[in-house]
Formats: sequence, C-alpha cells, structure tokens
Amino acid sequence: MEEKGKTLRDIPAVRWMSLGIVAFSMMAAYFMIDVMAPLKPMLERELLWNSLDYGFFSSAYGWFNVFLLMLLFGGLILDRFGIRLTGKMATGLMVAGALLKYGALVYPFSGAEVWGIKASVFYAAIGYAIFGVGAEVAGITVTKIIVKWFKGRELALAMGLQLALARVGTILALSLSVPVAEYFATASASVLLGTVLVSIGFIAYFIYSYYDMRLDKQLDEQLSFEDEVFRWADVKAIVSNRGFWLITLLCLLFYASIFPFLKYSSDLMVNKFGVEETLAGMISSLLPFGTMVLTPIFGNLYDRKGRGTDIMLAGTVIVFVVHLLLSIPFLDSWWLAVLLMVMLGLGFSMLPSALWPAVAVIVPEKQLGTAYGLIFYIQNIGLMVVPGVVGWMLERYGSEYAEDGIKTYDYTWPMVLFAFFALSAFWMAVLLKKENKIKQYGLDLPNMKE
Repeated sequence: MEEKGKTLRDIPAVRWMSLGIVAFSMMAAYFMIDVMAPLKPMLERELLWNSLDYGFFSSAYGWFNVFLLMLLFGGLILDRFGIRLTGKMATGLMVAGALLKYGALVYPFSGAEVWGIKASVFYAAIGYAIFGVGAEVAGITVTKIIVKWFKGRELALAMGLQLALARVGTILALSLSVPVAEYFATASASVLLGTVLVSIGFIAYFIYSYYDMRLDKQLDEQLSFEDEVFRWADVKAIVSNRGFWLITLLCLLFYASIFPFLKYSSDLMVNKFGVEETLAGMISSLLPFGTMVLTPIFGNLYDRKGRGTDIMLAGTVIVFVVHLLLSIPFLDSWWLAVLLMVMLGLGFSMLPSALWPAVAVIVPEKQLGTAYGLIFYIQNIGLMVVPGVVGWMLERYGSEYAEDGIKTYDYTWPMVLFAFFALSAFWMAVLLKKENKIKQYGLDLPNMKE
C-alpha cells in the first residue's frame, strides 16, 4: 500500500521496475540497429551487395528523421500528448520497419532494381528508415521517462543503466548475428530474431503505460497544470540557449565517431587485423560491453560527486586517441585490436553518462521532449551522412581485389575521419565547460539532492 503523500516514483521497487520495462524495449531496438553490421561479408556473398550498397542501407536509418523532421515532430508530440501515446506509436513503428527490413532480405527479387538500386537494398533501406523513426522517438520518450521517475534521485545512474541494457542489445547483435545466420544458412535469420525482440518490446511498453497512468493521476493531485503544460513559446527558449546548442553539437560529433564506426568495425577487424568473420563481431562487441559495465559506474559517480564536464572531456580524449591509433596502417596485431576496443568502450561509457543527464539540468522538464527531439534530430544527420561517406571512401580509395578474387578494404582514411569527429567533440566539451562556468548551470554539481 502506498504511503500518504507519496507517489509511485517514491517507491524504489516500482521506480526501478518501470525503468527495466522500457529499457528492454531499447535493448531490442539496439539489437535491431546493429544486427546487420557483422553480416556485411555475408550480404556481399548472399545478395551481391557491395560497400556502396551497405553504406546506402546504413545511412537510411536517418532518412525520415532528418528530411521529414520526424524527430522534431516526435519531440513535440511527446511534450503535447504525453509519454504513453508517443511510446506506443514509436515502438509500433519499430515493429513495422523491422518486418519490412526482414521481408526485403527474404523476397526473391531476382536481380530487380528500383531507381538503379538493387531492390533488396532499396526495400531494406526503407524498412530501416521506418524503424529508425520509431527507435529514435522511443529513445526520446524513454529518456523523458527516466527524468520523470528519477530527477532529484539517481538520474545519471538510471540513464547509465538504461544505456547499459541498450549496449547489451548491441553486444548480442555483434556477437550472435553471424553464428545465428550461419546456423540457419541465411543472413535473414538474424534479422528475424531482431524482429521478434522489438515485437516483445512493443508489448512491454503497454505494460509500462499502466504504471505511467497511475503515476500521472498521483502527480495531478500535487502539481499545478498551469505550471506544467507545454507552450509553443518553450521552443524559442530551447533554441536560444547556448548551452543546449553546445551539448547538441557535442552529441552530433561524438556519436558520429562511434555509431557509424560500429557499423564497419567487424569489417575493419577482418580487413585490417585478419580476424575470422565469426570472431570479428565478438571483438567489436567489446566496445558496447565496456559501456555496459562502465556507464552506470560513471553515472553513479556523476550523481554523487558531480564533475559532469570533466567526465565528458575525458571521454572525447580517449575516443580520439583510439581512432588515431586505428588509422595507422602498420598497427595491425589482433591483440592490439582487442585492447583498442576495450579503450574505446571506456571512452564511450564516459560521455553519455554525463551528457544525457546534463540536458535535464539545463532544460525544464516540460520542454525535455522537444529538447531531446532536437538533439536526436541533429544527431541523426550524422548517423545518416557518415556511413554513406565511409562506404564511398572505402570503394573510392580503399578497395582492391586479393589474389583469390575476394575484395578487400583499407580503412586508413575512414579512421582518420572518425578521429577528426572525436577531436571536434573534445573542442565542444571545452566550450561547454567554459559556458557552464559563465552561466552557472550546475553541470559539475551532483544530481542527487540531500
């Protein structure tokens, strides 16, 4: 029985259970995001894709988010119509996109093309684009859910744990995709597994909605509706905030150095370090494994000790150094690849653990959906453009045929590009630290209130 004057979010078991339910949906989403990454060589053999095809497909994730402004609309819908409606819509789109993506891989197109693009590539890309809308809007929604339940409590730890479970999805995708595909003798088997997971995540969100509805009824008794309702003028307040834009650019540059890299990391292991295809994904999975373990630790540190801008700075430095070392051609020992992926996991765990809670420090809660929507929108520009650029670079400057007729790729210039993004992210973190001192946002103060 609930104590008088308390809400569900004051009960730790309910608070953490609610987090676990929505975090599962994001774990399933991240599995589906990365499930194709280790399958690039198999897709080249099975469906006759090449690096340009794969780059085109990977870039599709951000098409509708960027060109149709879906993340901006998603953030506005979230703030205007609430968590439950937005979350159901988003997870439903994930299921629809996953089904189309799977169908594109199993339908016998027999060499058909759409606008000069292989039909399997085109329809898989459309499915991935639809899925991308759902996954990103779901990400915005889940982030606002965490703020709703944990602000003033274990906010950064909760965000870190949600990110950790999302990384479990990435780890499973990178490590299981090839074994599952080889067991069933088709790349589509792994995509089907991802489709099943996002369908379960869709159902899980309906379970969460029950607790969210109960919490809203309790909050309506304590808070003034006049104070909490979103207004269109709030958009102007967000976009005129310099600190918000520094966080947004930091997010864009940092994630451009990580997520597009993950889509090519297994292929990098095969081509540069000579790792077998079945092991390449497992080495790549060390990156998200590191973030799974360390992000909650750094989040807990931020909650209790603060120093958010210093954590962000350290993360960008580590990622820059790792990408720079990966760009050096003669550093090609497999053990070095393992070490560098572990280091990259360390760097990748640090910045997100402080960045996402920092948004809730700078932006009022009633504006968070729109704020996160705008950040995710800008981030998706990088997620859309960079994979295609890397695919073009590989075909234009780094491809050749080995003696046995197998096409190989040189990843030197793509890794230089990723290092440049990380270095630029470091500069944004420096400017954010300076802005924090001027405006006294409190980004270096602990999140937990006494």
